[in-house]
Amino acid sequence: MIVVTRLMALLIGYFLGCFPTGYLVGKTRGIDIRKYGSGNTGATNTLRTLGWAAAAITFFGDCAKTILSIVIANLLFKDSGFDITVIELYAGLGAVLGHNFPFYFKFKGGKGIACTAGVAFALFPGAVPVCFTVFVLCIVLSKYVSLGSIMMAILLVVQIFVFNFYGILGVPETSVYEFDTLVLILGVLAIFQHRENIVRLFKGTENKLGQKAEIKKECEK
Repeated sequence: MIVVTRLMALLIGYFLGCFPTGYLVGKTRGIDIRKYGSGNTGATNTLRTLGWAAAAITFFGDCAKTILSIVIANLLFKDSGFDITVIELYAGLGAVLGHNFPFYFKFKGGKGIACTAGVAFALFPGAVPVCFTVFVLCIVLSKYVSLGSIMMAILLVVQIFVFNFYGILGVPETSVYEFDTLVLILGVLAIFQHRENIVRLFKGTENKLGQKAEIKKECEK
């Protein structure tokens, strides 16, 4: 039953995470966003392709689907007898996986930063101020959104580890290792999805904030 509950939470998150916010936003503008820029369906590529308004809608949509998956997991399993925070974290991780690897797009989606932010907002609000501040500073100083995203993900993991070490999150001792492992997976996923960006950062060829992807309206039949 322990495994089944965790698997159910993961699957709930996965299928909600598959909701293609960026793709649908692109379609309202007459394009398939997967054919432009990096080819990802996340907020950063939406920004480069369609601008700030479309990117904001995509970010909040991706963030919201993650929070919704956590809320649903809480409603379904809060009386299960298991540590509900761990179950919620499985749902959040599932949403990130669904966003990054949607089955109907041949497992190519976004990079999971907005979804990871959704996990932070829902489960670790105390970690949000530092993550947000560093994210903004990195972008302002370097103009690299990818660098800000990577640093945000790393700092989220570090903060949660520290919070857990001092018992701030109230995670039962029996669940700490599992909880920390799930958090680490979130961080590793964020870095893995930015692996190409990391190579370009070292080469000095990474796209900076403000660089636009050239688009051409598709002819819909």
